[in-house]
Amino acid sequence: MTQHEPGNDYPLSEVPQHARKGLASMAMVLLGFTFFTATMFAGGKLGVAFDFTTLLVVILVGNLLLGIYAASLGYIAFKSGLNTVLMGRFCFGERGSKLSDLILGFTQIGWYAWGTATAAVVLGKYFQLDPGAVLGLMLLFGMAFCATAYIGYRGLEILSWIAVPAMGLLLLLSMWVATRQIGGLDGLLGVTPSASLDLSSAITLVFGTFVSGATQATNWTRFSRSARVAVSASLIGFFIGNGLMVLIGAYGAIVYQQPDVVEVLLLQGFAMAAMAMLLLNIWSTQDNTIYNFAVAGCNLLRTDRRKTVTLVGALIGTLLAMLGMYDLLVPYLILLGTVIPPIGGVIMADFFYRWRGRYPRLADSQLPAWNWPGLAAYGLGTLAAFCSPWVAPLVGIGVASLSYVLLSAWLGARTSATLDARA
Repeated sequence: MTQHEPGNDYPLSEVPQHARKGLASMAMVLLGFTFFTATMFAGGKLGVAFDFTTLLVVILVGNLLLGIYAASLGYIAFKSGLNTVLMGRFCFGERGSKLSDLILGFTQIGWYAWGTATAAVVLGKYFQLDPGAVLGLMLLFGMAFCATAYIGYRGLEILSWIAVPAMGLLLLLSMWVATRQIGGLDGLLGVTPSASLDLSSAITLVFGTFVSGATQATNWTRFSRSARVAVSASLIGFFIGNGLMVLIGAYGAIVYQQPDVVEVLLLQGFAMAAMAMLLLNIWSTQDNTIYNFAVAGCNLLRTDRRKTVTLVGALIGTLLAMLGMYDLLVPYLILLGTVIPPIGGVIMADFFYRWRGRYPRLADSQLPAWNWPGLAAYGLGTLAAFCSPWVAPLVGIGVASLSYVLLSAWLGARTSATLDARA
């Protein structure tokens, strides 16, 4: 199989112009990715901590920052036709880029295990299934969820065109019912917060929950037909889509003390709609997640067999789910949300500062095995994010970007001085 075979999606090269997509296609795929149940739990924490007006401000600011970050990487993906792990070759080096492959791939396989297990466990509770049947559902879902990712971008797009409108209608219906039950807008404005959370932590929560996904959204925005498509689709997916998920979670926490929309739909009496929402919500994110893993795996192994890597990743994720490791992985994966954003910071600094907004063709590039300014900047950005009391992912991105520029300039100046001395 060659990487130009239909459905293989160019895992080790630039996406050619004839394979590029328009705004509707791109936005639908990204919305399918960001419509994710876990994001609602972040909204639930906000819903009980702020009055409704402040809540809206926090959601708008946090998701606008997230959208701008995703759009910046989306623009680079459009210009280069490359995804995040291939960009990593330029900023970290041929061998150094394997670091980002491992970090990004591991987080995605963990989330795949969590999503697979969650779908099986929730259905098991609803239908009162025995533990053996739940394990059987995990096996079924684990292999079924990867089907659209196996097909490639086209498979993700088809599922998104089905799932996103259906989920959108269900979410609007649920919000309408919840608003009526709490007494309309006056009721929402009259709710007194029952918990406390400072604004910095709240914005960190909103921005950080899906920033790892935004870092890898280049896997799809590289298919954009124009810069406008890449930037607009990123904002639609991460500002509007992710923002809606946070808002829905907050709504559920305010009205029902339950941020999970599936549980809310059950409380509202929409049992079948709740089960449909569960499967659509998780599947439309799971296929994107395992697609991300496959892309990282292809770069790590330097193979263009994306479909094979997709199946292997789905099998690993399914086994992790069946072994119950998702209980242990999720807190660690959330922690990894701190170490992923600096990768995006280094990529942006490398593209705009070192390459002046245009990469050379990957096949024609003579890249070093290790790009030490990039690796050092990534380390500094991650350290700053861990130590920061403020919006940690944003600090990590900023410090990584600035460090890369300063280290590159210093190294360039030292190299020039050495060459002058030898002359």
